[in-house]
Amino acid sequence: MTARGIDVSAYQGAQDWDAHRRAGIVFAFAKASEGQHSRDPRFDMHIAGIIKAGLIPGAYHFAWPNQDPATEAANYVAAVRPYARPGFVHWLDLERMSDGRNYHGRTASQIRAYVSAWTGAVQRAFPGQRVGIYTSADDLAAGHVPAGLPLWYPAYPWGPADYSRAEAAPQPRPHGWTPLIWQFTSQPMDRSIAYMTPDGFRAWAAGTETKEALVANTDDVKTLWQTDGVLASPDGDKDPTGNRYWSAESYLRFGYRQDRETNALVKQLLAKTDAQRQTMDQLVKTVATLASNVGHLDAGAVVAELQHAIESIHVHLDVDPQEG
Repeated sequence: MTARGIDVSAYQGAQDWDAHRRAGIVFAFAKASEGQHSRDPRFDMHIAGIIKAGLIPGAYHFAWPNQDPATEAANYVAAVRPYARPGFVHWLDLERMSDGRNYHGRTASQIRAYVSAWTGAVQRAFPGQRVGIYTSADDLAAGHVPAGLPLWYPAYPWGPADYSRAEAAPQPRPHGWTPLIWQFTSQPMDRSIAYMTPDGFRAWAAGTETKEALVANTDDVKTLWQTDGVLASPDGDKDPTGNRYWSAESYLRFGYRQDRETNALVKQLLAKTDAQRQTMDQLVKTVATLASNVGHLDAGAVVAELQHAIESIHVHLDVDPQEG
């Protein structure tokens, strides 16, 4: 089961969004901005209609990685702020222009840093709302995208195509990534499917999804946790034949030498969870001691001891992505 969607920009005129909804469309995304200063002239018209029709709304920003990510993020944030709300989805459209001018002068690591900076700024501007990446197989292969971002993936194997054809096809797996959304055609307009039920996708967008809503089918779980059996090259940027995209089990078993930042964050998380485990053990001992002496303590003393023990086990598990 999938959710069906479309996306629009200034190239599309006014839409009958109620008709789209009646035809089975669940979500719709509109271009909001580009670069440091440009705005899509039809964004306000499109996004207002999307919201009014009750579709899952979202917007995207066309990236210029050789410009300042903070200024670009501010441009996007200002454009969408009147419409952003719980359930609104934000996307960075990362694609190289045919002449390469928006990538000119930037290395793979610099583009990746730009993506992290832009998505981080938008996430801070809209806490609790989803922020993802729209990008191609080439950008994934080049290492332009940090791990963990929701992926909206464009690939057009057929030219014009209806939703049923995409839903019957295997889910794409570009360079070890599992897209949340597949944009499968641009004819007669951009059409996409999300690999969730309509209700599941709406819950995901709102941040209230269950574990079941996140998983398209049981094969996804097997694919995620299998080992690919291929070691990464010592320097994937210099050796493109190396495997830079390990499956989860391979990462956990062998470590990801290229991504030292992520490896450091994992170690921090393990250290914090170990500290929590130790302090939980201490709480158990404290409770046991109180239980054995309950006849010799008044209620206030018992409460005070428990509060002190609980405070000692308060271990934060959130990890700042800028640490490490």
